Amino acid sequence: MISKISTIFKPTTLDRVAKYCVYRFLFLSIFLFAVGSYVAFFKSPIDYQQGEYVRFMYIHVPASWFALGIYTMMAGLSISGYAFKIPTAHLLTRAFAIPGCLMAFISLVTGSLWGKVTWGTYWVWDARLTSMFILFLIYGGYIVMSHKKKLEQLHNLSIFVMIGVVNIPIIKYSVDLWFTLHQPASIMRLSKPAIHEAFLIPLFVFAGAYFFFIFAVASRIFLKEMSFEKQRQQKLMTFRQQASKSFERAA
Repeated sequence: MISKISTIFKPTTLDRVAKYCVYRFLFLSIFLFAVGSYVAFFKSPIDYQQGEYVRFMYIHVPASWFALGIYTMMAGLSISGYAFKIPTAHLLTRAFAIPGCLMAFISLVTGSLWGKVTWGTYWVWDARLTSMFILFLIYGGYIVMSHKKKLEQLHNLSIFVMIGVVNIPIIKYSVDLWFTLHQPASIMRLSKPAIHEAFLIPLFVFAGAYFFFIFAVASRIFLKEMSFEKQRQQKLMTFRQQASKSFERAA
């Protein structure tokens, strides 16, 4: 099993996949954002209760999905990197942290704007909003602490990511466990979604646009991290060779 996991995280494999994805996924993201914007703002019907403000959903909901999903993936990568000593897993964790933090930020901002027109206030310290804000802080904390850190330091920092994943089920089930202004799940539930398909189409188009954007950005960051790590290793090797020659001459 360990050999299979190591094969998946092989640097040459990930480097090739990242190079393949970065520009193709960016193009797909731009295309889907354009299509989604047209459908969402010109073709999608208004809601009988919220009217035009229902269009906040197309930006807010997918961002919230991916804010939780990316962090869950980061925790899985951190576990793999820490348990099986896979350096590239830590680089992937750092690569996805920035787009994940961006998704959490978009979720909070659009949620506040949506809340103002539906609840009459930008912010309330209820369970869902507070736990999402904590997730944003966790993302930000990891980005700051991992900035320009070596792989050895990222290995230890993965513990922080693994601890932070406890917040994910709290966000998910906060609307069921505590009283909150935030509505319960309308789409990701066992029964039939409570949203009409006319709203689901642009919602999933935007979700696809977010998906390709996230992986395009993460691929670009990963390639940059790999390049930086290769340069660092080459400098380290050159230093060791020079030190070895100096020692031989001295002897």
